[in-house]
Amino acid sequence: MLSTFLLQANAPAAGAAGVGGPLTAYWPVMVFLLVAAVFPVLPVVLGRFVRPNLYGKAKMRPYECGIDPVTEAHDRFTVRYYIVAMLFLVFDVETIFLLPWAIIFMGDNFSFTKFALIEMFVFIGILVVGYYYAWRKGALEWA
Repeated sequence: MLSTFLLQANAPAAGAAGVGGPLTAYWPVMVFLLVAAVFPVLPVVLGRFVRPNLYGKAKMRPYECGIDPVTEAHDRFTVRYYIVAMLFLVFDVETIFLLPWAIIFMGDNFSFTKFALIEMFVFIGILVVGYYYAWRKGALEWA
């Protein structure tokens, strides 16, 4: 709305010979850049002045989902935790790969349908083999 106002304010009157200087076309861009710079900085600066600066012993304690920490922060995790995390990433990437493919495959303008279908079956087959391997190795067991 502000850029529209600036464009109308800088527009020449009907019948005016000149268009204006070369800088007048950039006023909306400059106003946008100014707002884009001020918008994220202003809350941070205001928050610095408004917030209380009282830090007590309870405030400086580590917070872990409302539960008091009972162990040290540098305890070791089991390997299974990392294996499940990697499996989650693999299947997350699979979802990211399958969704655009399915949307394009449903459309009418898809020229290489057979190739895409075979390629997707190969991709899903590799993932099923990997999932079966992880399952047989016991990577999905928490106990």
